[in-house]
Amino acid sequence: MSFDLVFFGGTGDLVWRKLMPALFQAFRHGSLPEGGRIIGVARDDLSDAQYRALIQSRFAEVEGAKRPSAEEFARFAELLHYVRVDLSNPADYGRLAERLRERNAETVVMYLATAPALFTTVCEELAAAGLNTPQTRIVLEKPLGHDLASNRAINASVRQVFEERQVFRIDHYLGKPAVQNLFALRFGNALFEPLWRRETIANIQITIAEELGVEKRGAFYESTGALRDMVQNHALQLLCAIGMEPPINAHADAIRDEKLKVLRSLKAWTPETLSQHVVRGQYAAGGVNGRSMPAYREEKGVSPTSRTETFVALRTEIANWRWAGVPFYIRTGKRLAAREAHIVVNFRPTPHAIFQTPRGAANQLAIHLQPKDGLELHLFAEGQHQRQARGTAQMLSPAHLDLDFDKRFGTERVGAYERLLLDVLDDRLNLFVRSDEQEEAWRWVEPILDHWARDTEGPRPYATGTWGPSAASAMIARDGFCWSEEA
Repeated sequence: MSFDLVFFGGTGDLVWRKLMPALFQAFRHGSLPEGGRIIGVARDDLSDAQYRALIQSRFAEVEGAKRPSAEEFARFAELLHYVRVDLSNPADYGRLAERLRERNAETVVMYLATAPALFTTVCEELAAAGLNTPQTRIVLEKPLGHDLASNRAINASVRQVFEERQVFRIDHYLGKPAVQNLFALRFGNALFEPLWRRETIANIQITIAEELGVEKRGAFYESTGALRDMVQNHALQLLCAIGMEPPINAHADAIRDEKLKVLRSLKAWTPETLSQHVVRGQYAAGGVNGRSMPAYREEKGVSPTSRTETFVALRTEIANWRWAGVPFYIRTGKRLAAREAHIVVNFRPTPHAIFQTPRGAANQLAIHLQPKDGLELHLFAEGQHQRQARGTAQMLSPAHLDLDFDKRFGTERVGAYERLLLDVLDDRLNLFVRSDEQEEAWRWVEPILDHWARDTEGPRPYATGTWGPSAASAMIARDGFCWSEEA
């Protein structure tokens, strides 16, 4: 299959840090289709040779075995090309069109690794240059808009130029092997389906935690925050994967229809729940491993009076027959105690206890997404060997079954961006977000943003290296539960 993969923002951070390494791994694995070109597009005045040298210099930062040898990069570099385009100059799109028409590839992918504010301009100029052909696919990076209105405006402008089947709204979390195993766990096995309901599950917790701060992205983060950056997309997509009904088949729209039903079933916010069930925080200065870390307000590009949240914890419910009354807890943040993403399914205790178990303990399924990739099933077993007093109930001990996917399948599995880029080339939409999904997620998140805009209190400070403000623990404790690390 001949293809042209065009990266708008071709000299930017996302391209050299994530996308090019992912394409190189596909090239190394032999899964990248032959007969392709990878074309970087940016304002810099570079030749093909200079662009290849730039990408090679960035590859020096790729970790360990994933870094190409000189011979490997030389072969990969033959695919790399460059076209100078000022995104606001219509004539430059004509130059790009000439380059693409040199060979009329079967598939042309336009990957917009740019600020969302440029999406409308780029799409309109692509159409004016005749580059919105039926063979063209367009990939849109998150965040797609700043709120519901801007998201709708972007989607409307894109739909004027491209059909929905041509639009790939990317959420790299959906490409992670662990998330793929989440779908396999639910819909490829009969084991858990009878238990996957309100009668047996007490609560579900979704955590996406980062040890790092905003690093060099302070200016971007200042206008985004944790709710827009992580909850509206990544966390809600994980909630959908956990909460959705089994689709009728594995086709893209069957899966996306079920995810949309979950988003539409999320309980609407009220003034009371906005106050009690949403916690926002902002990391303060602190020390970790002997190193002094600045507060968020001291980061480059951040206002010294910033009200932007670097932490969010919230409680919600899916109002349908399967999940009514089961709380779903989501939390995400920066400068937390660990870099960790996991989903914990806490089951209800046995209806009639004939054994003693540790106080507050229950059966639990832990789905690890990063850095570990696997499943843990927490059970109780007879592990006491000392003599028991007559008339006392037998004490059971915690035990767990541990499935480590890296050990079982190897660590060199397909990465998230590699998987998603190959899916775009193969025209598979299963792991991409449909416009109505995205709009529904924004519709649910927007009352939180409006509430914060009126709130004079601002985000709660929390110490670097902790699990966020104490109010997040108080929120879940009101239901009689606790976060997994507090159990």
